[in-house]
Amino acid sequence: MLDAIKFYQTGSNTVGNRLLNPSMRAVQASVDRPNTLISGHRACQGCGEALGARYAIDAAMRATGGQLMIANATGCLEVFSTPYPESAWRLPWIHSLFGNTAAVGSGLAVAARVRAAKAGNTNVPRVIAQGGDGGTTDIGFGPLSGMFERNDDVLYICYDNQAYMNTGVQRSSATPPAARTATTQLVGDEPGADWGKGKNVPLIAMAHGIPYVATASVCDLKDLEYKVEKAMSFHGARYIQILVPCPLGWGCASGNTVSVARLACETGFYPIFEAEYGKITSVRKIRQKQPVINFLKMQRRYAHLTGKKADPKVLARIQALCDDNIKSFDLLGDDIPETMPVPVQAHERSHEV
Repeated sequence: MLDAIKFYQTGSNTVGNRLLNPSMRAVQASVDRPNTLISGHRACQGCGEALGARYAIDAAMRATGGQLMIANATGCLEVFSTPYPESAWRLPWIHSLFGNTAAVGSGLAVAARVRAAKAGNTNVPRVIAQGGDGGTTDIGFGPLSGMFERNDDVLYICYDNQAYMNTGVQRSSATPPAARTATTQLVGDEPGADWGKGKNVPLIAMAHGIPYVATASVCDLKDLEYKVEKAMSFHGARYIQILVPCPLGWGCASGNTVSVARLACETGFYPIFEAEYGKITSVRKIRQKQPVINFLKMQRRYAHLTGKKADPKVLARIQALCDDNIKSFDLLGDDIPETMPVPVQAHERSHEV
């Protein structure tokens, strides 16, 4: 008697994994998914941010039983999903300024708790604050740090496309070195974005000792959904940063969004991990290590590093950064890295607000 045929799609670009065992399927595989970001929005074809937002918020809706509110920063996600007077969101959603999303989210969380207490209701709606890397790592960085320091009961999600895409692809503090943007042109001795600048916000979040921090990518739907649902099981400040390639700003084909995101992970360019109370608890291992040139050559923002006039020294520096990530996060080994910073007093944080 032949064994039952098994179908596996976990390594493909297929969304939802409908042929897997029901217990292994993603939220997107179900016809009963919350579908919080509906069709009709005006994102570019292949927009990684639209994918990331739909996946993340649908997972959060399932985790909270639909008891969820969103504070959304100004940026691509806000512009393409809510062109006045329309909205593609099917849940309570509020538009904040570019730089105060974390503060607005904190206010919503407090208001929800007070209102529930007055009504004698123990089922308090949960809150997500979200924005792009510009509104998170730059303009909104102060309120975000304040939200972390106060340990407010908010999950902040940063959709990281590594530049200010909505206003013309200008550099942000999440733009990687040597990348071409409208404000980091290919001039000078080191063309593209400067080296030695920027912020690693996931590690900064860990330094605040908050309950949960994670990075994720649209290339791994199950991992992304798992981390959002896990974040919603905590109370207090939480932070997830999701890599969301931008076909327009990165200069990649709209049909390659997931493939480019996967190469960012498989090269070590974008390490995927999660941490609790300042200590890393797991990392997404690299399945098949790729040279960073395979990632760079799919994007026009790095065309100066892959053409005939490319400087091999710059390419070697980027490869060294990837190799350092692989070593620091132990992306090829079996153990959780022990060398990451553990903030002082991180153990004193509580799950409860």
